[in-house]
Amino acid sequence: MSDLKAKFTKAAEDVKQLKERPDNDTLLKLYALYKQGSEGDVSGPKPGFFDFVGTAKYEAWAKLKGMKADEAMQKYIDLVKKLSG
Repeated sequence: MSDLKAKFTKAAEDVKQLKERPDNDTLLKLYALYKQGSEGDVSGPKPGFFDFVGTAKYEAWAKLKGMKADEAMQKYIDLVKKLSG
């Protein structure tokens, strides 16, 4: 496992231990960066109109289309570190 992937995996564990729940915008950013880093560009159909949470997650992830996985992983790691403060 590369050093970046190991740090990414650790950050994914650390985020579950945050003392305070981040605001919704930060949660969406965390979700999108995690998905982009672990799965790549957004895939699958966009959730239905009345699935507000699913649609917000899908759109946040879609905004990162084209971002390299390594870049998304590093941004995710940096954001988790910032939140862990």
